[in-house]
Order: sequence, then structure tokens, then C-alpha cells
Amino acid sequence: MYLASDLRKGLKFEIDGEPYVIIGFEFKKPGKGQSLYKCKLKNMITGSQFERTYRSGDKFKKADLEEQEMEYLYSDKDSYCFMNTSNYEQHFLTKDQLGDAIDLLKDNTLCTILLYNGLPIGITLPNFINLEVIKSEPWAKGDTATGSTKPAILETGFEVQVPPFIEQGQMIKIDTRTREYVERVNE
Repeated sequence: MYLASDLRKGLKFEIDGEPYVIIGFEFKKPGKGQSLYKCKLKNMITGSQFERTYRSGDKFKKADLEEQEMEYLYSDKDSYCFMNTSNYEQHFLTKDQLGDAIDLLKDNTLCTILLYNGLPIGITLPNFINLEVIKSEPWAKGDTATGSTKPAILETGFEVQVPPFIEQGQMIKIDTRTREYVERVNE
């Protein structure tokens, strides 16, 4: 059990049988009375958000959350299949559950899947992923302006800004947190 004094941004707990995460937090101590904890909550299953204020005596149930390493296998229309690397059990996630991660997801990528009561509800990609450039405009010799970039389309269909020397067919490293080019990869 959590107490109201344990509340902070990023804390995950259960309300009415569903997992929530605190995405905004504010503490107030009025001159008289109990402390107030104003929280902006996000439902981890539906994605809905709302604000709620709690008092210092309130208690919260810990959410039954677990993270497991899984490998992305394939997609079938709107569902995406992941295999647990330890027991080979397969789980399916929807496009909504994947969110922005879908843009950088390629076959055989090892990901961390968030499970609530044994059911998958979210995904965390590795911090860096290597992807092939499938379309990029050729580099014009002498085009060396500092900081210049050009668009490139990756094997997943995601478009990213890259330096002018990156060519079609090259492998590049992408930071999945910022969704930006990091470096060219020699494979």
C-alpha cells in the first residue's frame, strides 16, 4: 500500500481495478488542515487523463505491474506479436498500445513489455536501434553548411532528419527516446 505522502511523478498505482500513472504532481500545505496532493493521472490501459486531489490520510493499492523482455515477431493487421524470450509465450499488442514506438519497430527487436495482471499494456523500445535508410536524396558535393540536414526514410517507414552524407542503403543509429539520428553504423 502507498500513502498519500508517497505520491510523486511517475508512481504507478491502482484505482477501481485499473492501473494509473501520475504524470503531474503538486503538493500544497494550507495554513490549517491536512496537506493536499494534486495529481494529474493517466489510465495506463485507455490513456484517459484527469486530475484528482488527495488528502494526507489517503491510501492506494500498488498496481500489479511487471516488465518482461520480449522479441517482436510480426504484425497481423492491427495486432503485433511479441514472444517472451524466457518461456516462448506469445502476447499481442494493438496499435494504440504501441503508440509512437510503432514507427521504429522492426522484426526481431528486443523490447520491454509492461504487463498488468499478466496482460500486455505497453512497450519500451531499447534506447538505440539500428535501421536502414531506404530513401534519401543524393549528396551534392560542396553542400557543407554547418548543421544542414536532409530527410531520409527508414526501413520502418519513419522519416528522420540526417546529415547530408548519409546515403540510401546505409545503416544508421536512432535514439528511440528523442527519435533523432545519432550516428552512421558500419555493419
